[in-house]
Amino acid sequence: MRYIKDELKGKSVLITGAAGFIGSNLAFYFQENHPDTRVIAFDIFRNNERFSNGNLKSFGHFKNLIGFKGEIICGDITKKEDLARLEDYDIDYIFHEAAISDTTVLDQEIMVRTNVNAFVDLLELARKKRARMIYASSGATYGDAPSPQTVGFERAQNVYGFSKLTMDNIARNYAYDIPIIGLRYFNVYGDREYFKEKTASMILQLGLQILSGEAPRLFFNSDKILRDFIYIEDVIQANILSLNAKKSGVYNVGTATPRSFQDIADILQQELGTKYKTQYFANPHRAYQTHTQADIASTREELGYSPKFSLEDGIKAYVPEIKRIYEVEIEPYLLSKSPLKS
Repeated sequence: MRYIKDELKGKSVLITGAAGFIGSNLAFYFQENHPDTRVIAFDIFRNNERFSNGNLKSFGHFKNLIGFKGEIICGDITKKEDLARLEDYDIDYIFHEAAISDTTVLDQEIMVRTNVNAFVDLLELARKKRARMIYASSGATYGDAPSPQTVGFERAQNVYGFSKLTMDNIARNYAYDIPIIGLRYFNVYGDREYFKEKTASMILQLGLQILSGEAPRLFFNSDKILRDFIYIEDVIQANILSLNAKKSGVYNVGTATPRSFQDIADILQQELGTKYKTQYFANPHRAYQTHTQADIASTREELGYSPKFSLEDGIKAYVPEIKRIYEVEIEPYLLSKSPLKS
């Protein structure tokens, strides 16, 4: 699906975090829709290092870029010597997706160094190259702010949300020199998120749970816990439309239609042809968002954005990939652990 005319012929696009969830989808969008665009994929890729919470420090995975024919650079956005490698390139657009996106990380130093300090270095690169910057902000900037969440009314409650809000504030200062668009993603789901492990969407986690023969497990009162779930193709739409934005700014990227976790389980079961009885357990989290809803009025007006996928449409489109992940990544592992294996 092409969101703008082919005005990118001969242009160069840098994507940071290109082996991650959203970055890899952007890389393939350009390859499939704008083949005459030069795409530079920059990512640290993963190793075995983990945070104190047990989650990986990097979600970038080479499998997300299998089939990508552009240039690939392995580099760390927090290392100036790695960013210096980009000085040799002509860069017209930067899609900055690299970040620590795990909201449960408590290490404030590494969060701010990675999300904030490195962002400033990339903004300096953008200013030097006269490149348009489109970067990933987050709905986490709103914290416990009431719905609908609206730009200008933020209440970050964790260091991740704080880091993204700080990025938004810094971007406004640079917007006097170069065009900068910040996109506050809400709950994104879709292809190429599997390697986020435990931080992948509940759509994927519940789908794999059901395919494993287990009933979906949810918190009590999950029919009353509503979030703004947005399918990856709508996120890509917002990014590409930002190329033609007439003015800099920060915009929400959601559907404006919150849905419950119970809805997810029910839609998945319908698509997968199962009828398990949902199992419920107590919510262990003290601080927990029970309702998110993106105010997308300005996103519609300024970017021409209009979400195309309802939760039903998004899950239906995603189910074949969830099945593939189960067959390729999960089922062989389960079979290898089976006591019946000879």
